[in-house]
Amino acid sequence: MRIEASPVIAAGLRGVSSPASSTGAVAVSSVRTPAALHAPTILVFDSGLGGLSVFRELARARPDARFIYAADDAAFPYGALSEEALVARVMAVMEHLIARTAPDAVVISCNTASTLVLPPLRARFPIPFVGTVPAIKPACESSLTRQVSVLATPGTVKRDYTQKLIQDFAGDCRVTLVGSTRLAPLAEAAMRGEAVSDEEIAAEIAPAFVRDGRGRTDTVVLACTHYPLLLDRLQKVAPWPVRWLDPAPAIARRLSSLIGPVAFAANPAPMRLFSTRQPLDPALIERIGGRRTRAGEILVMDAPAPA
Repeated sequence: MRIEASPVIAAGLRGVSSPASSTGAVAVSSVRTPAALHAPTILVFDSGLGGLSVFRELARARPDARFIYAADDAAFPYGALSEEALVARVMAVMEHLIARTAPDAVVISCNTASTLVLPPLRARFPIPFVGTVPAIKPACESSLTRQVSVLATPGTVKRDYTQKLIQDFAGDCRVTLVGSTRLAPLAEAAMRGEAVSDEEIAAEIAPAFVRDGRGRTDTVVLACTHYPLLLDRLQKVAPWPVRWLDPAPAIARRLSSLIGPVAFAANPAPMRLFSTRQPLDPALIERIGGRRTRAGEILVMDAPAPA
């Protein structure tokens, strides 16, 4: 069983010099001297706990960073919102978070949000934003059976962005889109120690395993950051072995390339926690994310979450 990282990462950088010129040479303006090294503040954002699957890789890549984890749990799950409501909600939450925490970079660790909100975020704020989108291109490039499934949320499945990725990169691959309504909530429940049966998980992923005259699915794209939190359970209940594509390592590499070299940090600072409905449990976040955390704080919003 191999778990591979997707290089298909939606990332943006405004107001920061490009790391390379058109000839491929390193641009002088992008090179930091040792004296300029500092510990960056990185905001990791999701609607719930799913972004912790990305945070774990970010923390490995950037032991020097000061991390902030923010969950918009008052509006979880984002897949239930219309496109207009989702964009408005994320923009509003980000206005409050950036004003309060002044991050050097933001990671939108949610496929559903990333397929919509990255352009308006980059237009509004002069800091780097890194997001993630379904890893259809690398999945199809590496599939041996030419049968690929994208395990996502309904919101990600119905996006024009996702359909465009299939049109541009699937080639002769058959791509099966599976929009699970329950898998992200099941992952949240399991992370909180609630009972989640193998049968419940198996029922949600069953449509991603397709067998026909051409062969059977050999690659499943994890197109929701909640899903890697259940990876052991997914492997256990899968009808047959597949490659599971988790984008988190590639997101970490992309972010690190944007914010510069690692500054020395012998003792990483505790992570700050924000949420919009109820305080996040520091013990739970430490167990999943592997880094010390502060007590959870509530981000007070001007308006209630959209219904």
